[in-house]
Amino acid sequence: MDSPSALQVLGVKVARLDPAAAMSEIERLYEKGTPASVVHVNAHTLNLAAEDPSYRAVLNRAGLVLNDGKGIMLAARLQGSRFPADLNGNFFGPRLLELAASRGWPVFFLGAAPGIAETAARRLTDRIPGLRVVGVRDGHFGREQDAEVAEAVRVTGAGLILVALGNPLQERWLHRWLPATGARLGTGVGAFFDFQAGAVQRAPGWMNRLGLEWAHRLVLEPRRMWRRYLVGNPLFLVRAARSARMRSSVPGATP
Repeated sequence: MDSPSALQVLGVKVARLDPAAAMSEIERLYEKGTPASVVHVNAHTLNLAAEDPSYRAVLNRAGLVLNDGKGIMLAARLQGSRFPADLNGNFFGPRLLELAASRGWPVFFLGAAPGIAETAARRLTDRIPGLRVVGVRDGHFGREQDAEVAEAVRVTGAGLILVALGNPLQERWLHRWLPATGARLGTGVGAFFDFQAGAVQRAPGWMNRLGLEWAHRLVLEPRRMWRRYLVGNPLFLVRAARSARMRSSVPGATP
């Protein structure tokens, strides 16, 4: 992705779009017909990208990179810039599916534990009139099955694929296999299916508004999440502050 409205955060170019403009760009990418991926980046994603140049390259080759979470919004402010809104995946996912329903795009759900994608699909189709989920597949498959999974998506005729394999696997999978699926658009959705299926409890509204959903997840899954949040969040802010200082010291540098 290379846009004059993009902000570079730890080496990844992130679009500065409000929700309506982001949806418009997604629709443009879909109608263009060339396979394209949409990725959401947050503090954890960008920490991974800072440590792995190959993953950073995958993110920068996406058709659209959107900001997710309060950490990256703070990183923008450290650069003297801002994002118009927090386009986190759990806010954005239902709106993307509403767009798919309104345009008649066939959708495939790929990822999460067995049974989760099916439950999420059932609940979302009940809630979103016209949503057409043409296939589901859980995320419990090995790399030797990637081609088989891509073919399973292709035969459904899906135009949009949501992939819930976690970072960095979901973005890497889309980068490598999206063309083989026959889908026009793919996006990584992390724990979206788990939230929609009720397998993981969402944080109270007040915590979401304050950007504290990470603390809620830490309480629910301390053994899995402690390093990501208690180590990763401060590390991201240190990296973002250092990057902002370096950019400000370069004459003529722009966000």
